[in-house]
Amino acid sequence: MPIINRIAELAGDAQLWRRDLHQNPELLFEVHRTAAFVAEQLRAFGCDEVVTGIGRTGVVGVLKGRLPGSSVIGLRADMDALPMQEETGLPHGSQTKGLMHACGHDGHTAMLLGAARYLAETRNFSGTAVFIFQPAEENGGAGAKAMIDDGLMQRFGIQEVYALHNQPGLPIGAFALNPGAILASSTRVEIELRGLGGHAAKPHLCIDPIVIGAQLIANLQSVISRSLDPLEGGVLSITQFHSGTAFNIIPETAYLAGTLRCLNMDMQRLACARIKEVADGLAAANRCNAKVTLTDGYPVTKNHAAQAQFAQTIAKDIVGDAHVDGQMPPSMSAEDFSFMLEARPGAFLYIGNGDTAGLHHPKYDFNDEVLPYGMSFWARLVENRPNLG
Repeated sequence: MPIINRIAELAGDAQLWRRDLHQNPELLFEVHRTAAFVAEQLRAFGCDEVVTGIGRTGVVGVLKGRLPGSSVIGLRADMDALPMQEETGLPHGSQTKGLMHACGHDGHTAMLLGAARYLAETRNFSGTAVFIFQPAEENGGAGAKAMIDDGLMQRFGIQEVYALHNQPGLPIGAFALNPGAILASSTRVEIELRGLGGHAAKPHLCIDPIVIGAQLIANLQSVISRSLDPLEGGVLSITQFHSGTAFNIIPETAYLAGTLRCLNMDMQRLACARIKEVADGLAAANRCNAKVTLTDGYPVTKNHAAQAQFAQTIAKDIVGDAHVDGQMPPSMSAEDFSFMLEARPGAFLYIGNGDTAGLHHPKYDFNDEVLPYGMSFWARLVENRPNLG
C-alpha cells in the first residue's frame, strides 16, 4: 500500500499551500491569516462542518465517511511559526522580518489539508474524521490545551487522536515512533536569591548572592543524578544567571533560570520538590533568601500502546517495514500534543524530513518531498481504523 496515486497528483497543490504558508508565518495564537486559509480550503473541499475560533484561533473540519460506523478519529496539525529571522535565501522564504516556519508547521498543515481533500473526494471510510488545526504549539503557548479547554474532544466526539511531526536527519519516506513516552515534560525553573550587597573589598560585611548562586548551580545537578531513578530519565539545565551592575560592587540579588525535563510525571514532581529543598537549604546555610518559582509547561508526550501499534502498521503499509522504527528513543524536547494524549488515546509519530538543517535553525525548510508520504499516512489511517463506536 504505497503512496496513493490520487495523493501523488494532489502533492503539487499541497506544495503551493505549504510555500504560501511558509511565506506568511504567524506566531502563537495570532495565526489569523493561516486559520482563514485553512478554513477556506476545508470549505472548498466540501467538509460537512468547518468551525473556527476553537481555542481562540484553532480550526476544525469534520468529514463523515460513506461507510457505516460511528468512530470519530482526530488528526492534528500545528499552524504557528517561530520568532526567528530566516536565512534560507529561498524564493518562498518568509516575507515577515523576524518570523519564520523553522519547525515545519507549514508542512504539517499542508499534509493534513491534502489528506482532507483526498478523503472529501472519496469518503471511503466509516465514521467521522476530525481535522484539527492548532495554534500556539511553540513558545509554551499550549494551544492544544486551549482547544481542549474550549470543548474540542467533547464537542466533536473525538475518540482517538494522532499527530505527525517532521524530523530532520530521518530519511524521506521513513517514520519513527515509540509505544510509550516519546517526548519529555517541561518545567520552567526560576530562582531569585536575595543576600546583602556592599563593597567588593569588604565581602565579610555582605551576603554574596553570586557565590551562593554558583554553588546552587552545582548542587542542583544532584537533583537528577542522586534523586531520580536513573532509568526514568531527566535533565535540568540552568541557562541564565544574571547579577550585578559593576566590577567593585557585591550585588543584593541574583537571578537563575532554566528548564527541567522528565519522561515520567512522578519524576517531574519529585524533581520539583528537590529543587526547592536544595535551593532553600543552601540559602538558609548562607543566610540568604531563595524565592523558587516552578512553572509547569507541557506534560510528558506519552503514546498509547494500541494506537501506536496501529499507526505503526499503517506506516509500514505505506513505506515498508524497513523504513519504520517502532522503538525510537525518546527525546527530552517537549510538545503540547501531550495534552491531547492525556485527554484521549492516540499516538505521536515522526516523519522523515531528510538531510536538512535542524528544527529551529534559521536555514531550516520543510522538505516538500515529504508531503505525499504524510498525506497518504493520514488517509490510510482514517480509511483503515476499525470502528470504535
